[in-house]
Amino acid sequence: MESSNPLKKNTPRNFNRTRNEYQTLFEESPCYITVQDRDLKLLKYNREFEQVFAPEPGDYCFKAYKGRSEKCPDCPVSKTFEDGQPHVSEEQAVTKDGIKTYWLVKTSPIRDEKGEVIAAMEMSLDLTHLKLLEKKAKNSEEKYRIIFDTIPNPVFVLDGLTLKILDCNNNVTPVYGFGKRELLNQSFLDLFLAKDREDMAVQIRNSKVINRVKQARKDSQIIYVNIRISTSEYLGQPVFLVTTSDITMRLLAEQQLIQSSKMATLGEMATGIAHELNQPLSVIKTASSFIGRKMGRKETVDPETLRTLAEEMDTHVDRAEKIINHMREFGRKSDVAKERVQINNVLRRAAAFFKQQLKLREIEVVEDLDEHLPAVLADPNRLEQVFVNLLINARDAIEKKGEQRTGKDEGRRITLKTRAEDGTVTIEVTDTGTGIPKALLDKIFEPFFTTKKLGKGTGLGLSISYGIVQDYDGTIEVASKEGEGATFIIRFPGMDEA
Repeated sequence: MESSNPLKKNTPRNFNRTRNEYQTLFEESPCYITVQDRDLKLLKYNREFEQVFAPEPGDYCFKAYKGRSEKCPDCPVSKTFEDGQPHVSEEQAVTKDGIKTYWLVKTSPIRDEKGEVIAAMEMSLDLTHLKLLEKKAKNSEEKYRIIFDTIPNPVFVLDGLTLKILDCNNNVTPVYGFGKRELLNQSFLDLFLAKDREDMAVQIRNSKVINRVKQARKDSQIIYVNIRISTSEYLGQPVFLVTTSDITMRLLAEQQLIQSSKMATLGEMATGIAHELNQPLSVIKTASSFIGRKMGRKETVDPETLRTLAEEMDTHVDRAEKIINHMREFGRKSDVAKERVQINNVLRRAAAFFKQQLKLREIEVVEDLDEHLPAVLADPNRLEQVFVNLLINARDAIEKKGEQRTGKDEGRRITLKTRAEDGTVTIEVTDTGTGIPKALLDKIFEPFFTTKKLGKGTGLGLSISYGIVQDYDGTIEVASKEGEGATFIIRFPGMDEA
């Protein structure tokens, strides 16, 4: 039976058809194709090559492609003639239109019936577009690398799984003391204190911002940083892009300012503290005078009376010592570390400072404290400073109203209230003083702003309180009507029970 495939019929007609088909494929192929002899003269070429390079009759390959007068130093066609094997290379040249082009070259030997290489076919695929894209990508990469390296803060690229440092910019060195090469492939967690690393690993994976974190330089010096975290992709893998800001010097300045404010507060409280100490000292003085008089008259004191006097003196010495220790503790320089704090305890300690002087000024302190508050993460000494500042302002507002005799008479009262709602701890300090004019409500937290007379206030108390509250992820605001008092409202995120 005859084959149904007409190409298999060995007839002149089918042969011519097959030849025409291959000739069409040769001419219309979307790449450059040439056939060259051993001298690299062009024997044949397709339409694509002719349109781009416009060869003249008898041209050599190197002349048509590159305008050269001699063959290229590393010619793949010559290699094919030498060993009879295909070869590949990447070439570049300028077209007749002056356009720089790139192409991938592959050669193949053409053999006669004896197997001798009589010509070589060269096929070139235009890579110009890809090269331009590659160049743009490289330029873009270089541009962003320059930006990356010149960002004034340390920037780290962390492996999304292991938190190893895959890349970092040059500004890690002035902040951390390590050279860039020293940090690559090291864990970012190694920059934290050993006791904090486990917790920091969790925070880095789950937070966008981590503030006031301790890290260690190469020389073991402790620094404080704020950390900003975002997710990204690097070399095809998920990463964390981490930027740190060294806030050590700023914190030192803040600490000095806070300490100065504490000293000013203690100065303002001096009269009240003197009254607090006066009572136990008076009791001790009375008891010691009684004993002294008895001894001077050579009279005996019965044991029961002597025991009572000794106990009374001992009790009031303890009271005086407690007041002095409280002053010393309040006046000490606070750390920026955080711990679990029970707000009610801190609020009561702050109120204890004013107990006697408020009583003498006939100002009532009302406590409405929720005894089931969750703890907050803060420093108790710094929080006490916030509450002391608010109590001083409340006291002064009530005193001022008494002097002016304006507004509604709601008594002389400071109310301290705490409550917990939806995981938030809220503290309210309310007074029945003069209130704050509406026009001033937006200014009271600004540094050095004060409505008190010259010499009566620094204007730093509320500003510093605002900063301290923010440091512990809290908020502070005020609600007030002029002549009807004011309420300062502080909110902190509560901690889950451990």
